[in-house]
Amino acid sequence: MEDHIALATAEHLTLREVVARSGASAQLVRECESLGLLGGMAHADAGSRPYGARDVSTLRFVRRAQALGFDSSEVVELLALWRNGRRTSFDVKRVALARAGDLAQQIEELERMKGLLERLAHCCEGSDRPDCPILDELADLNGFAGCEANGR
Repeated sequence: MEDHIALATAEHLTLREVVARSGASAQLVRECESLGLLGGMAHADAGSRPYGARDVSTLRFVRRAQALGFDSSEVVELLALWRNGRRTSFDVKRVALARAGDLAQQIEELERMKGLLERLAHCCEGSDRPDCPILDELADLNGFAGCEANGR
């Protein structure tokens, strides 16, 4: 495996090449650099940093983790676990289940917000009159006053 890593880091890719190979944005590359997730190669004379195949793999990993909703600290933890051959799957599962729990809470909050918006929209005449329970609610002016859809 060390030979594979040596070969992976021997390849020098430009930012454009690493973005194309990983499917990550240049912004994600910069974020990963700032978090210290990419290899420690120094910047070249022209100011651009050479990347390797391991950086491409890291960026793919980070992109997929973000697509599943993991935040930066969780991505850093998962990446460390991925790179640690002595990790336990328990630790990975713990991070995944914690994120799933956070997502469940976010879904509940989004459902609550969706319901409120639907009730407000139901109460809004949508006419040429200026009265609008949606704006009243946003301004905390009791937008539901007199509306039969008042479900709060």
